Amino acid sequence: MKYFFILLFMTSLNCFGQDYKAQIAAYRKGYTEDFLKDKSSPLKETDLQFLRFYDADSTYRVEAKVVIISNAPTFVMPSFNGSGQQYIGYAVLKFMLKGKPMQLMAYSSIALSKLPEYSNYLFIPFTDDTNGAVTYTGGRYIDLSKADLKGDSIVIDFNKAYNPYCAFGGGYSCPKPPEENQLRVPIEAGEKLFAGANKH
Repeated sequence: MKYFFILLFMTSLNCFGQDYKAQIAAYRKGYTEDFLKDKSSPLKETDLQFLRFYDADSTYRVEAKVVIISNAPTFVMPSFNGSGQQYIGYAVLKFMLKGKPMQLMAYSSIALSKLPEYSNYLFIPFTDDTNGAVTYTGGRYIDLSKADLKGDSIVIDFNKAYNPYCAFGGGYSCPKPPEENQLRVPIEAGEKLFAGANKH
């Protein structure tokens, strides 16, 4: 009987792994197709073959405790091109990853918050120890929504980390991840460096 339960547990784990990989594959398919829908996209259909990603890894899907920030001041988050955009720190997200305690700040865009369809949008730009070697030098982004909050927790999935448009070409205003969002570990999940010709 004990062997049966162990086998059942292992089977359920295997099914979750397969389902999770399918979920991430579907997400990346949508992400890739979005390049063709955006009129300001840096990539054409022939460029999409050069997008690169880490294999889906559910250990990089973590549950974070959300600490909402009261009365946070508006600030300008600098962009790589020297301009800047107004943001406000919405919450500190505290989580464990690979046995280590970490945290990231989630920001709300002042401009986007005025648009009904983006009023719940949360932006998490971050850097980590893979930048410049395996992933884009300037860091990567994760998108969340206030609607994703479950009480005081939210799921962060680094498998959905993506490159800013600046990773593919020039002429874009891409926010630089603030120093407080520097993770001093390699985040081996999400999008890698673009393998095609950079259009800078």
